[in-house]
Amino acid sequence: MAVVGVLALQGSFHEHIAALRKLGVNGVEIRKPEQLLNVNSLIIPGGESTAMAKLAEYHNLFPALREFVQLGKPVWGTCAGLIFLANKAAGQKIGGQELVGGLDCTVHRNFFGSQIQSFETELSVPELASKEGGPETFRGIFIRAPAIIEAGPDVQVLADYPVRSNRLSTADSPTEDKKENVEEESKVIVAVRQGNIMGTAFHPELTADTRWHSYFLKMANVSGEEASSSLVPAEASTNVNQRPLNDLPIFQS
Repeated sequence: MAVVGVLALQGSFHEHIAALRKLGVNGVEIRKPEQLLNVNSLIIPGGESTAMAKLAEYHNLFPALREFVQLGKPVWGTCAGLIFLANKAAGQKIGGQELVGGLDCTVHRNFFGSQIQSFETELSVPELASKEGGPETFRGIFIRAPAIIEAGPDVQVLADYPVRSNRLSTADSPTEDKKENVEEESKVIVAVRQGNIMGTAFHPELTADTRWHSYFLKMANVSGEEASSSLVPAEASTNVNQRPLNDLPIFQS
């Protein structure tokens, strides 16, 4: 059975392991540098990125994580994990945080606002549908989510999301709905791939649709027959908008 590492310092690592299990793949928790030697691919989950960075620094994980990426081993970061993998991060707390890097992009932390501004939306995902089948859209769950505001020429955009154009120029200010000042629509990037690295600003692990996990497994050449059936009926998916906001997982990327 294929084995995928899931960074288990904080955040939604249990949910990623459960999604992998649905595909017949064993996900193992990674907390120490030497454990990375036992896996050929890695998922960095969503969570509180500053807390994750402090824990990674405490366990001396950053050198091992950077080496893992530089060796060309497949790595996927969701939400806070996306911030970890970016070469640059904007909108950070005072003092910033250490990054793993490798993904040629600038990620804005908490681009979409606070916990109460978390949302779900249908994202157009033609590349995912082409490779994994199923609908041309994916239900993206954004919880205190980041967004990619700049991407290098070698970065493949897998999904984007429309925003008011002034959000890109005032990304450090709180999200507001200024009806009297209607702006033209622009887009921010919310899912990318660059070689062995994949990043999503949303949380596929919180849905019943495992196509992103299957896509990643095929990147890692570990899926084979095990990930051949990646779709779960849509009616099984959990809708965040139907739950009270205080029931949302508390992530602060």
